[in-house]
Amino acid sequence: MCGIIGCAGRDGETLDVLVHGLSKLEYRGYDSAGVALAGSDLDVCKTAGEIDDLRAALEERSPSGSVGIGHTRWSTHGPPTDENAHPHLDCNREVAVVHNGIIENYQALRDELSTAGHEFRSDTDTEVVPHLIEDALADGADPEEAVREAIARLEGSYAVSVVMSGVDRIFAARNDSPLVLGIDDEAYYLASDVPAFRDHTDRVIYLADGEFAVVDADGYRVTTLDGEPVEKTVDTVDWDPEETGKSGYDHFMLKEIHEQPRALRQCLRGRVDELAGQVDLADLGDLSPRGIHLVACGTSYHAAVYAAQLFQQAGIPAQAFLASEYATSPPPIGDALVIGVTQSGETADTLSALREARKRGARTLAVTNTVGSTAARECDHAMYIRAGPEIGVAATKTFSSQIAALNLLALAITSVGDAREVISGLRDLPGAVQEILDTSTARKIAEAYRDAESYFFIGRGLHYPVALEGALKMKEITYKHAEGFAAGELKHGPLALVTQDTPVFAIVTGDDEQATKTVGNVKEVEARDAPVVAVTDGASDVERYADHVLEVPDTHRRVAAVVANVQLQLVAYHTADMLGRSIDKPRNLAKSVTVE
Repeated sequence: MCGIIGCAGRDGETLDVLVHGLSKLEYRGYDSAGVALAGSDLDVCKTAGEIDDLRAALEERSPSGSVGIGHTRWSTHGPPTDENAHPHLDCNREVAVVHNGIIENYQALRDELSTAGHEFRSDTDTEVVPHLIEDALADGADPEEAVREAIARLEGSYAVSVVMSGVDRIFAARNDSPLVLGIDDEAYYLASDVPAFRDHTDRVIYLADGEFAVVDADGYRVTTLDGEPVEKTVDTVDWDPEETGKSGYDHFMLKEIHEQPRALRQCLRGRVDELAGQVDLADLGDLSPRGIHLVACGTSYHAAVYAAQLFQQAGIPAQAFLASEYATSPPPIGDALVIGVTQSGETADTLSALREARKRGARTLAVTNTVGSTAARECDHAMYIRAGPEIGVAATKTFSSQIAALNLLALAITSVGDAREVISGLRDLPGAVQEILDTSTARKIAEAYRDAESYFFIGRGLHYPVALEGALKMKEITYKHAEGFAAGELKHGPLALVTQDTPVFAIVTGDDEQATKTVGNVKEVEARDAPVVAVTDGASDVERYADHVLEVPDTHRRVAAVVANVQLQLVAYHTADMLGRSIDKPRNLAKSVTVE
């Protein structure tokens, strides 16, 4: 969602650092942008639209200051307009604030401030913050005290950064919304995500909920909101800034699809012993769960649905839940292990579900891509998928890595008769994905069906969540209607929507009972003149009933889902590309959803 960047210590380069940092946060999704620089005066420039629109506005002026903050906004309170863009100011235009999250008590605060004579220029919840600071300053508080007093009155989620006229410091605080400090030899940075300053430093400090930071050209100080000093560990980011570039690809999404073999190798490295037929996740300790609840959203939920089947097949009761539902209506937890699957580790709904589980006494485990994320810090255990940075809004390599990581987790804590075969399949998985990337005919499929109004995806067992994910990718980046179904459910309603203009993608691998039944569902579709695209290894003979075939290598049934999914990613990508869609930044969507 919204992005924050702050900088102190770069003198005349502050503006360039802010704008470059905002460009690195574009992937989060936004509809307006702005900056504020503080020195002897406060200079603010903001505009609706993209960062290029902000750059154009900045060409007409030359704001300067020793410290500065910037923001990309994804609209929640009020439409994307110049007035609603961040930073927001107080009445005297001496305090500038950027904010991620939602201030739940903003209306009560706004009413109070309006009655006291404050004038509001925007529809946002954020604007109450500079006015609260203004009041505290008027009552005699110094700048730091004024910010602390204002923050203490906020209810909800926030990452807030503040600069003031005549003050060479940035004040920042967080609660339920990420904020990270960057440290180099000459300057200090604040951001909602590491890519904003990764070109300058790999040394970071992750702020925790309830912490307050003061940053200037000479250093930083972290305390609780009440002012108690907090000792923080400086971590090192282990990925290169080059990884956040397109590397010659037309889109980040295509680059990240092609990065999947490497991401999978990184996920598996050091965790499997093929000779012994064992998985080593000793750093997680002895989990030994009697039951498992998986909580997640979006693509991560599809990975959770896949994993629930793995645990069930090994005799452990397991169920996947949408985190937004689990957080407000949790089922009986008992002694279940609650696993939060979240790429960013900052997904608000998933964090709420995990916190509710902990409140009820459950052990929690985060399966995440982000070291130092809130989920990783708050859960009892954390398992990293090691996919590397993912910039495209539509998740690709993180889904594959989540599937691989959850396979490892299932092998580590359950007794599986064919563990050696599964491990061998996981070892071969990067090569199988590379084969798809080298030989796929997905572009031809996309060309054949790009004008369809609706797409159906069907699969059984472990292919069912892949059908859901295939449909989600098509929806996200083509803006076309797409639905995923368990194949057996077609005849229980959805078949009424199948016509000759509804391509049906059927995922069928192997030749077991599930494959045979799915072939039967394909015949039902074929009988109604719907075009069929079979995603198959050829073992079931389903291609006899298909109009087109997307081939996948013969792999272990537990990893075949990953390989099939890559074909569907490519179909969605090429369809969106031919339709001229904004692939990396699809409309209305954000990479990291940090509000509920």
